[in-house]
Amino acid sequence: MPVAVALWSTVVKPGNAVSVIPQGDLVITNAALGTELADPTGRTSVKLTYMRLVPVPEDENEEEENDDDDDDGDAQVETVLCSFTPGKIEQCTLNLTFEEEEEFLLEVVGKNEVYLSGNYIDQAPDQVPYNDESEPEDAYPLDEVSSDVEMNPEDVINFPSDEDEDVGRLEEVLSDEEETAKPTKRPRESDVVEPEPVTGEKISKRKAKKLKAENGAAVPAPTEAAGEALKKNEKKDKKAKKGVDSKGGEETEAKEKQGDKGSLRELPNGLKIQDAKIGNGPQVKKGANVSMRYIGKLPNGKVFDSNTKGKPFTFRLGGGEVIKGWDEGIAGMKVGGERLLIVPPSLGYGARKMDGIPPNSILRFEVKLIDMK
Repeated sequence: MPVAVALWSTVVKPGNAVSVIPQGDLVITNAALGTELADPTGRTSVKLTYMRLVPVPEDENEEEENDDDDDDGDAQVETVLCSFTPGKIEQCTLNLTFEEEEEFLLEVVGKNEVYLSGNYIDQAPDQVPYNDESEPEDAYPLDEVSSDVEMNPEDVINFPSDEDEDVGRLEEVLSDEEETAKPTKRPRESDVVEPEPVTGEKISKRKAKKLKAENGAAVPAPTEAAGEALKKNEKKDKKAKKGVDSKGGEETEAKEKQGDKGSLRELPNGLKIQDAKIGNGPQVKKGANVSMRYIGKLPNGKVFDSNTKGKPFTFRLGGGEVIKGWDEGIAGMKVGGERLLIVPPSLGYGARKMDGIPPNSILRFEVKLIDMK
């Protein structure tokens, strides 16, 4: 579609015709009376004078006839664009396109000034109008092919690939006799069947001739003794592998039961966790109600809080009912498990002073999961 690139406007006063030669393709979109009216009741019209298109004659006789019909050779055309009556019609919407450097005249019939406005436009190549006898270069885009010349997908698959040495080469259509005499084309590398690996089975001499080594030499057929040796080696390898898998599986299972017991790991947020004992059953997740035993200590070993007897401390994990160090540090424990939590101030009480806890204290908790629901 045409794109507006600049604004255009002009004022046409009574008695003064305005000659316009556009610097580019121009569209006039609006005409309106001015803010001050010289004649508040009179009618005002806008007249346009432009050069009409003179048809090109097909032969000399027609050209002579046209000369006779238009003796003065004047190709100018006059027309009225719009008329205004103050208080009734004071504005008119237009849609007139004028080509670049094509002169036209505007004049007012009446006593009031008329303001015209529009836009210079940039027309895309495929939007430029053309007559019936000529067509634009892209009238038939390459990606729009008539349905009667569409190709079968199977034919497309049979096209040579980029690796084929004959890509881009035109092939001559041969007759039946020439086609028969034509030598067979060398198969592609992708079509060559790889030789089967040599195993302990017997291989015939005829089959062994087809096997090739990497240097192109023929591979001799293995003897029965060689085949038996290969079988023995395969059994040994399987047995050794089985032993490794069995041993590795036992170690893995034992490690899973033991967990990361004794290893102190630090999370990105500064929380440190060490499992002293791995519990049983499923891991506790956020949203579960947990019952805990715990001892809280300061870095100097002083106990500031504990729950080792009586009713266990119960809360909902991840609900914000405890400090963040607990919400994140207890997640993943199993019932019966015991864990050490070293909580930084950012996940504890921060700069606040609590009962028995100085500001910005690192807290050490020894916790045990009693039950979860």
